[in-house]
Amino acid sequence: MIRVDRHEETAEVFQRVVRIIEAANEETPGATPPAVLAETYVPGEEVTLEGILHDGRLEPLALLDKPDPLEGPYFEETLFVTPSSHAPEVQRAIVAVVERTVEALGLREGPVHAELRINEDGVWPLEVAPRTIGGLCARLFRYRSGYSLEEVVLRHALDLELPEPVVDAPAAGVLMLPTSLAGVLLGVKGQETARAVRGIEDVVISIHPGGEVVPLPEGHRYLGFIFAQADTPCDVVAALRDAHGRLEIEIEPVAFAG
Repeated sequence: MIRVDRHEETAEVFQRVVRIIEAANEETPGATPPAVLAETYVPGEEVTLEGILHDGRLEPLALLDKPDPLEGPYFEETLFVTPSSHAPEVQRAIVAVVERTVEALGLREGPVHAELRINEDGVWPLEVAPRTIGGLCARLFRYRSGYSLEEVVLRHALDLELPEPVVDAPAAGVLMLPTSLAGVLLGVKGQETARAVRGIEDVVISIHPGGEVVPLPEGHRYLGFIFAQADTPCDVVAALRDAHGRLEIEIEPVAFAG
């Protein structure tokens, strides 16, 4: 996604998006032709709801806050934290919006991933899709319940009993390491120091030394992930930011044709 604030930027951004789609399609035989969706920008705080549908009935699994503002231009996600710190009435409104949206889409069974924004005018769905959260972020569910999200989805598909939610589970979160500089990754120092931060569960670097680092919007890989558990969502965020600050990411810059 790319935010466009001025009319005169539209053509240039459109062509950029088309080039990104065409480059991705080159790696996918039989891919559909490029299609660009233009939509109105919705301001507000962003959240993610993960759930499972049983014959059209939505069972929420986790509501994830995104503490960092996502205002563009490329909307790079960094932090997911659960449980949500939003007021109970706001959380109920989020679930209600997702319930109405899946009904309108005709979704009946299986996982649901929803992205929404909250502002003074209410709760607004940005995306509702029959899938789970991407990347390694699904690890948060094991931290919170003892079960992986994949296990929950498979148990549902096999019509097996789903695990009961753990009410008093600690807060958990993930920080996705942003890629702000294009180049070749030389290495990431300070990983053990970051792991030693109170509350940190793991630090995972997903691009190996010598690998290409490409920022958004052309890039589609995070440099890595930091996971944490703590008593409160605020403690989780503090631990993740502390650990991130201890990492020294070494990238050899290269020219990137975007």
